[in-house]
Amino acid sequence: MPFDRFAGIARLILCSFAVVFLASIAAANEVVDIGSGRELFVDDHLIDKLSGKAQLRLHRPEPREVTLVTDQPWEGNAVNYVTVFRDGDRYRMYYRGADEVYTPDSYKATHREVYCYAESKDGIHWTRPDLGLFEFNGSKKNNIVRDGLGGHNFTPFKDSNPDAKAGALYKALAYGTTKAGQGLYAFKSADGIRWSLLSEKPVITKGAFDSQNLAFWDSVRKEYREYHRDFRKGRDIRTSTSKDFLTWAEPPFLEYAPERVSELYTNQIIPYYRAPHLFLGFPTRYIDRGWTESARVLPRPDYRKLRGAKSPREGTALTDGMFMTSRDGHKFQVWPESFLRPGLRTQDNWYYGDNYQNWGLVETKSARADGPNELSIYVTERTMQDKPGVLRRHTLRIDGFVSAQAPLAGGELVTKPIRFNGKRLTLNYSSSAAGSVRIEIQDADGKPIPGFRLGDAQELYGDSLEQTAFWKSGSDVSKLSGQAVRLRFVLRDADVFSFQFQGERVQN
Repeated sequence: MPFDRFAGIARLILCSFAVVFLASIAAANEVVDIGSGRELFVDDHLIDKLSGKAQLRLHRPEPREVTLVTDQPWEGNAVNYVTVFRDGDRYRMYYRGADEVYTPDSYKATHREVYCYAESKDGIHWTRPDLGLFEFNGSKKNNIVRDGLGGHNFTPFKDSNPDAKAGALYKALAYGTTKAGQGLYAFKSADGIRWSLLSEKPVITKGAFDSQNLAFWDSVRKEYREYHRDFRKGRDIRTSTSKDFLTWAEPPFLEYAPERVSELYTNQIIPYYRAPHLFLGFPTRYIDRGWTESARVLPRPDYRKLRGAKSPREGTALTDGMFMTSRDGHKFQVWPESFLRPGLRTQDNWYYGDNYQNWGLVETKSARADGPNELSIYVTERTMQDKPGVLRRHTLRIDGFVSAQAPLAGGELVTKPIRFNGKRLTLNYSSSAAGSVRIEIQDADGKPIPGFRLGDAQELYGDSLEQTAFWKSGSDVSKLSGQAVRLRFVLRDADVFSFQFQGERVQN
């Protein structure tokens, strides 16, 4: 090879490496403006480095009591596609009334699909009000809130758009087919009970829709966003946006990082109410490995064979819950491990249709008299088995989805450069009696700032949803507000779930 040509290629390679190197430096030094918003360690968006034994750890909710047994004639064992949200001084629940019976020759529904309504004062004890709206078996004495179009997967929400009209304070999407077309239809309601169509035509038509399809008002981006079911190498999710809930943009498939690890059934995506710039998703994982030896020893093997006689997947497919997050509503970081496992059970679980989490997160009182509020979710069991279905409540620490965690041997997390606005730094954290968290504040280049060095940091230990960080000089960090800084968390047998800068706003 001529020397000049070799030298040219070498220069090209060196230039390419230089571009990549400089780009990585620029990315590392890019300042993320977090303002006074709460940040959760549910992704690596703010993390520059983890060292020692530090890691991001996925946490799982704890099963509690059975909240609802769907044993009324219009309900049944296919209660999936549940919605729960807090509305003033009450909690609202919408769930499907459906029932399936399996025989060696077939399986069929015992009655038409309807949507039912329950409410609660505490999110723990639920009642079925007698709505008197729709007739079932000759009587209107029931809690049916939707019958007919949309009865398969009716998913309401309370519209937080400040411009929402009084007659449409509650909205919903649901799948259906009429002479006007097939797809997702838009509904409205003034009270969350009595519903009517917003449009006689479906508002979204590109998709499969045979799952729980949902929408909400995105208060950060000032638009409606929806998520619905479609197929791309198996079950997957599309999304779209709208300014008026009637005209929706072309819906692309979600992007995943890392790549999607399994088929996703429901999606259960919602802006997190304590950090609305974050989208949290709780999709159902769908997986079918066929008639393996493990499948043959799962709970109720005889019924499993009956259920799979006509359609093998009805006997062998499994579902459990996952967790994913996004900063833009389109590209999601997926945790490959399960958020909701079927659990150590001898019946009532480990079937296709079990472990479907409701859409919505609500705060409820702790089971401990002196405990702070916790998050409640509601999960399906006994799905399409030969008994009524049930919903079981599960609980999780507020913000407690993922933590930056290290054992007693210790570990560290250093953030990317951030810019905050506030007077004090608060943590949602937990430690053992021997564990601790210390925080050093560095400049953008990673140099400790005098007064906020690690040696100045007070050792934090305990368990709190909102613990103020202290240094020898106190807790006031306002002189750093508006500057580019890094946070260095030094952890020993401790978890940090979230942090937030609070206090008086500094005018720059």
